[in-house]
Amino acid sequence: MPSVTTEKTLALQAADLCPLGMVFTAQRQIQWCNDRFADSFGYAKEALIGQSMLMLYPTTSEFEQVGRRGMEALFKSGTFEDERLMRLSDGTLRWFRVVGSALDRSDPYRQASWVFEPLRTSGDVDKLTVRQREVLSAMTRGRTAKECARELGISPRTVEKIRAQLMERYGVHNAVALMSRISGMPG
Repeated sequence: MPSVTTEKTLALQAADLCPLGMVFTAQRQIQWCNDRFADSFGYAKEALIGQSMLMLYPTTSEFEQVGRRGMEALFKSGTFEDERLMRLSDGTLRWFRVVGSALDRSDPYRQASWVFEPLRTSGDVDKLTVRQREVLSAMTRGRTAKECARELGISPRTVEKIRAQLMERYGVHNAVALMSRISGMPG
């Protein structure tokens, strides 16, 4: 049976070798991350440790909005997952699938562990407006126009208009094809 020290060493090696980006946060500040996480965003690990996750979001409002959704989900179930655009070190945006788990559901952001999987993207997602990104994010979570509108504090008609603009921009005729195009999957 391995010693506790050996187990901890093995666990850290496994985390460092994980093919997905891993990060451990306290109050949404980066406490530790593996090389894959840092590389996915174009940073050295040392440049991320101690920083707020805010630096990886396109805007402060998106950081706050995802934070509210995440807090609610982590409080209810202890886990949260979604897909979202995040800002890389060079300022461009990249689509990520994100899954997180809270150490303590009663205080979800006290300590949390996250996995970030960069997704292949197609098109110019980094040129989308904040509102377009918000609507796309809601679509990835399966929200209807009414649910999206309620979540964003806008009318369902505005959501439908934004969806139509996105479908026209990407040359598709339905939401499924739009999501396939954005995620870089054949559709």
